[in-house]
Amino acid sequence: MGKKESAHASNAHLTTPTRLTGAEIIWATLVGEGVKDVFGYPGGAILPAYDALRKFPIRHTLVRHEQGAAHMADGYARASGKLGVAIATSGPGATNLITGIATAMLDSIPVLCITGNVSSKVLGTDAFQEVDITGITLPVTKHNFLVHRTEDIAPTIRHAVQIATSGRPGPVLVDITKDAQQGTAVFDFEAAKPKQYRPHPMLRVEESGLVQAAELIRNAKRPVILAGHGVIESGAMEQVQTLAERAQIPVALTLLGLGCFPASHPLNLGMMGMHGEAWVNHAIQEADLLIACGMRFDDRVTGKTSSYAMNAKKIHIEVDPAEINKNIKVDVALVGDLRAVLEDLLPRISGRDGSAWLKTIEQSKGASAVRDIKNLADSGHLYAAHVMHDLWRITGGEAVVVTDVGQHQMWEAQYFRHEKPRTLITSGGLGTMGFALPAAIGAKVACPEKEVWVIAGDGGFQMTSPELATIVQEKIKINIAIINNGYLGMVRQWQEFFYERNYEATPLVSPDFVKLADAHGIQARAVHTRAELAVAVEEARSAEGPFLLNFMVEKEDSVYPMIPAGSALHEMIRRPGQNPLVESAEDQ
Repeated sequence: MGKKESAHASNAHLTTPTRLTGAEIIWATLVGEGVKDVFGYPGGAILPAYDALRKFPIRHTLVRHEQGAAHMADGYARASGKLGVAIATSGPGATNLITGIATAMLDSIPVLCITGNVSSKVLGTDAFQEVDITGITLPVTKHNFLVHRTEDIAPTIRHAVQIATSGRPGPVLVDITKDAQQGTAVFDFEAAKPKQYRPHPMLRVEESGLVQAAELIRNAKRPVILAGHGVIESGAMEQVQTLAERAQIPVALTLLGLGCFPASHPLNLGMMGMHGEAWVNHAIQEADLLIACGMRFDDRVTGKTSSYAMNAKKIHIEVDPAEINKNIKVDVALVGDLRAVLEDLLPRISGRDGSAWLKTIEQSKGASAVRDIKNLADSGHLYAAHVMHDLWRITGGEAVVVTDVGQHQMWEAQYFRHEKPRTLITSGGLGTMGFALPAAIGAKVACPEKEVWVIAGDGGFQMTSPELATIVQEKIKINIAIINNGYLGMVRQWQEFFYERNYEATPLVSPDFVKLADAHGIQARAVHTRAELAVAVEEARSAEGPFLLNFMVEKEDSVYPMIPAGSALHEMIRRPGQNPLVESAEDQ
């Protein structure tokens, strides 16, 4: 059956009840839900579904490891705002998804994982490649399902999509037995529609809460908006900016919030938290009001909670009632969708003069405002900060950057200035090494018109480097920047600061990444100096296919500032002496 015929046939199934196999129902339901791309790896228990795939207009990306499928679905969802879908077989295929599922869970990403399982007659007998995947994933999914009847497939998948994408998004897993895929049932897409989504009963903003919040904002002398990932998920960028501008309130961002408020905006303070800007953390500690928008007061943001913004009143606008007062006690809780809550709150907010507070913050920056300098000095050494800053400058900040986890992740957040939402894709809550390469594949599939860059350390890159073959097979144009310092960099930094430089198990031997890329048919080059950097980046950008750059950076550089574990937000380790990356004031 040709593609056009397939598309026509599958679409016909959505309007006319038709008897299909369970395997066909899986794809017909996904088509009805608007799914166009899935990422997966076949195996016996999911083979009926793969056999039926040829009949439907869905692009399948063949991964090299199921963890990669989950990360690709995650990256797809983060880049597009749509549902990401991963497919795997039973047993090890399903368990290989778990790290990716947990990554999506901690960052509230809408991902649907569909796994095959053994036939229902042998469930519970320890059959070949049988595993209780619903039991295993219970703590790291928003919800999960086991389906063993063909007629339940469509209603379950539609319900799963609703759960994954509504309220606070998150991953949902649907496990379907092989006999359910092989059986037949009448497929009626409309009849399989789930009941209307019912928000949590606490998702209601009281009039009194809005009045109290408006009064706190009106009376505040030193307010700060804390903008998190929820701003992007809610699509509340315009409303947050309106609040900031109308009330002249500076905005601090979480790692996952970067891009939700333009980096160039005069009210943007920068990133807060463990590796955030010093003046941002000081401003939070000195504030008399914090307005938390779509963020959960994570420990990397607050530092020692008992000493966090002790003199500040706190307003928390959050869609998940479970996050209210979980980590930080607040004075006013506005529980609901952030954009909707702000639309109710904004008419109550009038203009206020915030110039004195903004001037105080600006003066506190002093010489530490190094990241505002347009050109970092070339001292003869190649630093990761050079790579991030120049990559931002050369791409005009327009690229979608997908990072792994570690020092390079923090340097990217500090030196690459994000103007738009969904331009930084990174694992925040779980901190998953190996995330970047597969997530970037998902991002590029979701947004083929956009320039996508992987930024990974030499350690994390090796965890999922087999996905280079996926890039080649699927003809995916992404650029890869490996920040190669010969260490597990962030672990080494902790060893330097807190373990008397005992670099146990952190020096890292890596393959020649240029040769590795070449073995896959991917163009590549090594970069050793700042002078080579711009030419190398432009070469990668202009190449028709994927390109890998191996940046041989300074080995024992550290990320500053840094808040030690258990310390207060203002108790930061600062870079000793003058920053070797920055020109002196006399050179400006």
